[in-house]
Amino acid sequence: MKKTRTSPGGYTEAHAKSGLTAKLPKLETWPNQFKGYEISIEIPEYTAICPKTGLPDFGTIQFRYMPDKACVELKSLKLYIHAYRNIGIFYENAVNRILQDLVKACKPKWAVVTGNFTTRGGLSSTIEAKYP
Repeated sequence: MKKTRTSPGGYTEAHAKSGLTAKLPKLETWPNQFKGYEISIEIPEYTAICPKTGLPDFGTIQFRYMPDKACVELKSLKLYIHAYRNIGIFYENAVNRILQDLVKACKPKWAVVTGNFTTRGGLSSTIEAKYP
């Protein structure tokens, strides 16, 4: 029988890795025509499930980037973000996964994903991940 590592709060390695490999809709791109400008996209309807409690998490995701050869297509981004609502994933993992998937899809010169998550239990969180 395989031992599962737990933390004092009962969080396991399975909780920590939850959602990292979940299948999500493909992010599509279109060819960029200009250089040297920044794109900022705000998505105020992010929701996912806490992998430990099963309760919903809510927040706003902001994606800022400088495109190189491709820009992310907005409808595919919306479908991608909305797919998180059925996934158990921690805030920190979601923000880092979103950054990885966006960088893989459009290969920007630089990118920043920020998640501002609503207050829960008297605490609110802001998570930011950067590329490179």
